Amino acid sequence: MDKLKIGVIGLGQRGAAYGMTDGSIGLLGNILNNSDVLVTAVCDSREDRVNFAAEKVVKAGQDEPLKTTDYNAVLQSGVDAVIVSTSWASHVIVALAAMEKGVAVAIEVGGTHNLGDMRKLVETYEKTKTPFMFLENCCYNKDELLVTSLARNGKLGEICYCHGAYCHDLRNEITEVGLKRGHYRLEEYKNHNCENYPTHELGPIIKLLGITRGNKFTSLTASASKARGLEEYINTHEEVAALKGTKFKQGDVVTTSIQCENGELITLKLDTTLPRLYDREITVSGTKGYYNQTLKAVILDGEKFDHEKDSIQSALNSQDDYEEYLPDDWKTITEEQLKSGHGGMDYIMLKHFFRAVANKEEMPIDVYEACAMMCVTALSEQSIANGGAPVEVPDFTNGKYRERQIVDVLPLPGIGK
Repeated sequence: MDKLKIGVIGLGQRGAAYGMTDGSIGLLGNILNNSDVLVTAVCDSREDRVNFAAEKVVKAGQDEPLKTTDYNAVLQSGVDAVIVSTSWASHVIVALAAMEKGVAVAIEVGGTHNLGDMRKLVETYEKTKTPFMFLENCCYNKDELLVTSLARNGKLGEICYCHGAYCHDLRNEITEVGLKRGHYRLEEYKNHNCENYPTHELGPIIKLLGITRGNKFTSLTASASKARGLEEYINTHEEVAALKGTKFKQGDVVTTSIQCENGELITLKLDTTLPRLYDREITVSGTKGYYNQTLKAVILDGEKFDHEKDSIQSALNSQDDYEEYLPDDWKTITEEQLKSGHGGMDYIMLKHFFRAVANKEEMPIDVYEACAMMCVTALSEQSIANGGAPVEVPDFTNGKYRERQIVDVLPLPGIGK
């Protein structure tokens, strides 16, 4: 079989690890580590990034790729698929152009402020049938796949509640990186107040609950705290003194509640501008069991955990007892793959995207699931602006969710069935 020809559009921190000094390899590095594909085109609005990425391709033993600052040139170059890792605002623009050209497209994560863009994505996909994938790598993470497998195998009973969060101290990235490298988060935090990054936690929850596949979101409410974290950080860090006096609309903590048609409740938390540990807080509560990602804990009905202080210690890391429920990709992952980006989930995600393109299979995270996640940003902003008022969530499947079957991102084992 001929190798897939891949174009990479967007070559900054995420796309090509440009400017990174922590050993990150970015999406480009992961693609170059996949022997089934070739990188034949690289594109960014900045020529220095284009040249940087092209050098990486050549150092990996491949021919020099097309180098361009025009994504349309990539789409016209004969590539089989493109990876889009540009700023949030241009994901949809490039995806629409790719689908119109018949080029399979995978876009990086982010929310949207424009519901009309979501409708355009769906309309263009339905018109062209060009493969579209949403690169939510947390759907491929070990913890999230374990709890999904436990749920599929009936260990948690009927699911009633899910919680997730994006807790990540981004004060330096928003301010210093925003100044030095023009990171788009700086403008986002100045101009919007919303759940601006919902998909890391919501993606796995959507897959678990079958949202757009037999289930849907019905309504959403959101609330935001005051915005003080970035201002305090700027006032106490000379390297970002140029930002003194800047006003930020984005609340330091945003909470969002989503009601589902099948009765489940979802809560989300955004917490990125105060001192804290990284955590996605994935929590799943069912009639027979409970999962807590922070504690790495699985608690099943019949196990006794009282209110004494040692109850947390008793449950801590209990998920290690359930590794038989993991998919094969996680049972066979190598040390090199674990180090390839975000603990191995980037490698697994890209491998399965390329496999789906090559075999003309259904995309693991499709356009309808993408729109269900991305729209939370716009809807939460509406709710916050109206004092936390409920907002109806559109059905981007136009009723097709009733017939769509659940598709997990990886085959999950059936234990004791």
